[in-house]
Amino acid sequence: MDHGNVEHDVNIIHILPEFDEGGVERHVLWLANELAAMGHDVTVVSAGGKLEAWLKGVTIVHLPVHRKNPLTALYSAVRIARIAKREKTDILHAHSRVPAWIAWWASRLSRKPFVLTAHAVYRLNRALIPFSRADCVICVSETVRSHLLSVIRGPSATILNGLQPLEVAWEKKECSETVARFLFVGRLTKGKGLHIVLEALGELSRYDWTLDVVGDGPQRSELEEQAQQLSLTDKVLFHGFQDNPDVWMSKCSCFLFPSLEEGMGLTLMRAVQMGVPALASDIPPVRELLLDSTLPLIPPTVSEWRKVLSRVVSEKKGFLFPSFSKEKILSTQEMTRKVLDCYYAVLRNNEERTGVTE
Repeated sequence: MDHGNVEHDVNIIHILPEFDEGGVERHVLWLANELAAMGHDVTVVSAGGKLEAWLKGVTIVHLPVHRKNPLTALYSAVRIARIAKREKTDILHAHSRVPAWIAWWASRLSRKPFVLTAHAVYRLNRALIPFSRADCVICVSETVRSHLLSVIRGPSATILNGLQPLEVAWEKKECSETVARFLFVGRLTKGKGLHIVLEALGELSRYDWTLDVVGDGPQRSELEEQAQQLSLTDKVLFHGFQDNPDVWMSKCSCFLFPSLEEGMGLTLMRAVQMGVPALASDIPPVRELLLDSTLPLIPPTVSEWRKVLSRVVSEKKGFLFPSFSKEKILSTQEMTRKVLDCYYAVLRNNEERTGVTE
């Protein structure tokens, strides 16, 4: 294969912990499918999950790459290195920290370059050693890249998550015309901040509103118990994982994004793409999407969220939502082309360094 050519087929192995619900999983799903549709050879290695059913034209390999255990990680690295040699893989692409270690070790064993995507603002500690060894680090926001600059030694790029085309349109629902229908979509973990919204809504039960919670995760039972203790079970409805979050988003009147930390929230980007009014936490990656900074975001505290939600349900049409930029949101095709450019640059650099052309 002549990697000097600008356009050519690439053989890639993606490594991520699991393939259930989550932004990392959606990102890999869409990227892998787009790469396969373009004619590239794609293998996805994970511990498995329900989203695997949506992969198309992609080879699936199950390994315990989700376990934070050095021996298990080394075992997975050896297996992946063997696959890379046998299948003449060009690039190993890791997503998340444990897969980054596995990809680094597999890269050394197979002598294949490795790329990793940083999906979050990780703590700067020894767990990020592979980030300094990667042939390229792709960051899902400028916030993530700026945070990791002291760790990254090689090339890096900021590529925002790409989104698939909309299949449904937002059914515009003004809070003044109907019961305010709030929506949360995401994995139910502490970092997503849903517990803050529930506490904030606890004192607003006299107003006409509902909150649909779409998603699942380790905090679900705790959040359901919190809603019960706040006497909100008739207003807050937990629907679990849904295959069609866009349909839920199309029917809401306001999308809530109370995250305490993010790399770059896919669900918020989808709401912006759809034109749904959104309330979001004041955290750096969200600020990157702002179009009009005069309409502030919400500090991620109960008192601030309660203040804003109270205004939304009382002022109704008079409330001005923050303005976000649709132009910053890429399609999955645009994202994939940018990722491919990184692959090609890595392969060219690897050829120049080693003098080997496959």
